Amino acid sequence: MAEKNNANIGFEKQIWDAACVLWGHIPAAEYRKVIIGLIFLRYISSAFERKYNELVAEGEGFEEDRDEYLGENIFFVPEKARWSTVAAAAHTPEIGTVLDEAMREIEADNKSLKNVLPKNYASPDLDKRVLGDVVDLFTNMDMSDTEEGKDLLGRTYEYCIAQFAAYEGVKGGEFYTPSSIVKTIVAILKPFNNCRVYDPCCGSGGMFVQSVKFIQAHSGNRQSISVYGQESNADTWKMAKMNMAIRGIDANFGPYQADTFFNDLHANLRADFIMANPPFNLSNWGQDKLQDDVRWKYGTPPPGNANYAWIQHMIHHLAPNGKIGLVLANGALSTQSSGEGEIRKNIINADLVEGIVALPTQLFYSVTIPVTLWFISKNKKQKGKTLFIDARKMGYMVDRKHRDFTDEDIQKLADTFEAFQNGTLEDVKGFCAVADLQTIEKQDYILTPGRYVGIEEQEEDSEPFDEKMARLTSELSDMFAKSHELEAEIRKKLGAIGYEI
Repeated sequence: MAEKNNANIGFEKQIWDAACVLWGHIPAAEYRKVIIGLIFLRYISSAFERKYNELVAEGEGFEEDRDEYLGENIFFVPEKARWSTVAAAAHTPEIGTVLDEAMREIEADNKSLKNVLPKNYASPDLDKRVLGDVVDLFTNMDMSDTEEGKDLLGRTYEYCIAQFAAYEGVKGGEFYTPSSIVKTIVAILKPFNNCRVYDPCCGSGGMFVQSVKFIQAHSGNRQSISVYGQESNADTWKMAKMNMAIRGIDANFGPYQADTFFNDLHANLRADFIMANPPFNLSNWGQDKLQDDVRWKYGTPPPGNANYAWIQHMIHHLAPNGKIGLVLANGALSTQSSGEGEIRKNIINADLVEGIVALPTQLFYSVTIPVTLWFISKNKKQKGKTLFIDARKMGYMVDRKHRDFTDEDIQKLADTFEAFQNGTLEDVKGFCAVADLQTIEKQDYILTPGRYVGIEEQEEDSEPFDEKMARLTSELSDMFAKSHELEAEIRKKLGAIGYEI
């Protein structure tokens, strides 16, 4: 059985299940802040205390010197905010107030976290007894190893965000992209050392976490990636800041949340990799105020749908050899309305579309509409060619509502792209095909993969009908005879012990 991406959930689920008791009457968005804030505080405090104890052991009196911590990318945690202080107050009526004060102290001491951390623990809607029990869970974590501890809390953070996305439905999709989709984008793009990665609608920052993991897995240095992001939702921007801090990723998300179209915080950035899951089919995005924007090189996007505004914004921010991987609703593949068909045609004729992957349904918690991965490259290896993949039959059902990719699925997609880029890929009916610009033009510049990959070939059945029916009825007769034998044997056994049928 292939390893599944969401396997080995242990502590993460324990935290989630225990924390659910806290939910009470708190709205999901407020409750999310409570749990995510605790994960964040536990991590930065444990990292601080480990370094603190090292400095105490050295005996030179530098354990309260902030520079000793900042030099190793460790947050300095004031005494009132240290986990030992929180843990000692876990089962007192003041635990909520202690946690709120801890968050304020950390913000005061670390300017990059100003106005980022939650301070709603003293709320009367929070059961302080249960809050203390959850604090105990974190206190009893084994945090002896920095990297493992970091990964455990990082995984817990990601797991809880995914659960919130599921519970919050459509709203959840605003801050979370399923990890299998993110891993697929990263595996195909293959971000390398010393690269600039950008997400103009970064949500909670999942694209960056997977990019760093990819680089580390390929013997790279997590510090060799420069991360740039932007997010318009204030709460989501805060979640992303905490996520990066837990992961030890130095990220530039700008000084505040902002609308990417109207206030581009990274206007001069030219990124090596852009990965994004923009809001699908966003209407009323302000087109009337951005008529002559420099980003609309391939045509002005319509006011009722921002899909091609997002695409062109990303192309505008690409370095000369830059690559994009993004998620879009399927409508963007074929729409001809409001000038979108002409914009798509211009982008295709500029030889920017490297690959299109049709995804199966039910991958997202928030939407059921079919979606597609677009891969856009400034300097394609295979000039004048585009790869089409129909992955709609891939994956497995996690439950009745949600589908996921296995690691093998993701690797298959990445290998298919690599073979295409190396010029060794052979078309597979129903799965993948390479098309040149002339072929795409004949399809009216519609990029739906099914038009190019065709229908999967069925195994030819050459057995004549009469012979097949004779064979099948004979096999069925044998099965009936066997069933009668088994029935007689069962009756005999039951009769021997006094149970006649």
